[in-house]
Amino acid sequence: MSKSQQTTDVEKRMAAPNLRQRPPRSPRVRLGGYVILPRMLDKGRATIAKQNGEYNYACPIDEHFLNYTGINPDQLKEELAAGKGDSKILEWVQANARHNQTPWEITQWSAYQEARVPSDYETREYFNELHKAASEQSEDIATWFDLLDLDDHVTFGGKA
Repeated sequence: MSKSQQTTDVEKRMAAPNLRQRPPRSPRVRLGGYVILPRMLDKGRATIAKQNGEYNYACPIDEHFLNYTGINPDQLKEELAAGKGDSKILEWVQANARHNQTPWEITQWSAYQEARVPSDYETREYFNELHKAASEQSEDIATWFDLLDLDDHVTFGGKA
């Protein structure tokens, strides 16, 4: 392996968060107006570097973004593996999204995702089980994003 190849490999590992030591970004963090995307990028980079811990790339929450944009998760992962930063990935997403949305549509979609709650008995029951496992004391957990943030917090030693 050449020295430049070693440097590139080190840079890729350095850019990947170690999700065994800290959580990915909150699902509320936006990139290009999209919620979920920065968190998904953290999980993708960590997966490539084998530092994802219990976090899964292209999980059901990520699928909301993938379905909305029409982005293929394997192709996005290839772009991440090339070592591209967030701004370059956003450019790639904008160029490759099968469902091009206007900025106001993205804003509306993101606002909906932030406010999304379990919609039926089955998902409500699942949500309540996860909530109880993270903290029985937290009574202000209503949305999926609330639950993810709480779970990330307590997983890494925070008090609920």
